[in-house]
Amino acid sequence: MSNSAWQKSSYSGSNSDCVEVRTADGLIELRESDEGDVIVRTTRLNLADFLQGAKAGEFDHLTTNA
Repeated sequence: MSNSAWQKSSYSGSNSDCVEVRTADGLIELRESDEGDVIVRTTRLNLADFLQGAKAGEFDHLTTNA
């Protein structure tokens, strides 16, 4: 099993409420730093597709109060 260390964004500063990411066994793992026991695993391609959709506003309707 090959795992890298958890990494968080430099935008997070010293806050503990951030998303951390690492590679593990060829997959990408994500977790919230304050809820470390909940880990989401995905492929590089699926994460790239999700990020592209988020940047394009595909999920903006989920954050608005309608």
